[in-house]
Amino acid sequence: MVSIRRIYVMAGLTVFIAAALLVGLTSWYTVDESEQAVIITLGEVEAGISEPGLHFKWPWPVQRVEKLSKETFSLQFGYEEKDGEIKEFPEETKMITGDENIVLADMVVQWKITDPGKYLFNAEDPQEILFDSTSASLRSIIGSSKIDDALTSGKAEIEADVQELLSALMEKYDIGISILAVKLQDVDLPNEEVRKAFTNVTDARETMNTKINEANKYKNQRTEEAQGEKEALNSKAQGDRVARIERARGEVASFNALYEEYKDAKDITSKRLILETIDTVLPGADIYIMKDDGNTMKYLPMKEGQRPVPAAGSEGGANNGQ
Repeated sequence: MVSIRRIYVMAGLTVFIAAALLVGLTSWYTVDESEQAVIITLGEVEAGISEPGLHFKWPWPVQRVEKLSKETFSLQFGYEEKDGEIKEFPEETKMITGDENIVLADMVVQWKITDPGKYLFNAEDPQEILFDSTSASLRSIIGSSKIDDALTSGKAEIEADVQELLSALMEKYDIGISILAVKLQDVDLPNEEVRKAFTNVTDARETMNTKINEANKYKNQRTEEAQGEKEALNSKAQGDRVARIERARGEVASFNALYEEYKDAKDITSKRLILETIDTVLPGADIYIMKDDGNTMKYLPMKEGQRPVPAAGSEGGANNGQ
């Protein structure tokens, strides 16, 4: 019969071996290159350990280790891609733009765990919080954007705004998640009829813009031509102004010179002015200078080659001819 002492010895030995095994198996752990670990001491989170390799700790239940991946995760919002097949969830992606149009928008969010302790203990389901925050952020930004921006050139700005808002929510909720990137996968209209109507509106807007550009081009061309004509007229007027001023100065100078001659010889100058005026008024007339001394009237022809002859019908002339 086995003695009681022997039983105690066997039981103690069993407990010792079990404790030794427990200590030996739970006093060390390894961290892989793609992992990050957090130590929990009597329910309290210690500093995280991210260096790969072998590490030691107090045995369970004093300390335990939780390991999390360091990889970058992808949150697919509005669709699910699995085994090469894509399953869409239109009810999740249907939202209203700022100009009261309905669009379907799905996106992918790149995120990673940056604080394992907060990820494990600050929220019951951090991925669900991330999903709901993504939905709220996307709907908020789409709701303040125009449909043209969501469908065409405004996607990059929408992505940046969604990432900024989503990052702010993750920081506020403090669940150990960091947002790396946000990418709109597809933004589309809900059905074919709406797509066709939007296409017609877009085509009409493009036609309008084309006509406006052509009108502006014609306007600019005509403006430049009118500006050129204006400058030409200004230049011509300036030239006429200068010419008239110079001509007036010449006439003033000529008048002053004539006046000086007139002061020196009034009679001669007066007769010359009369003759010049006659020549100007009647340029084709023959000019004769006559002298009537009471006996015989003679005239002096002004044309070259003519000699003075008696006036026709004078008596003295007839006698001289005889």
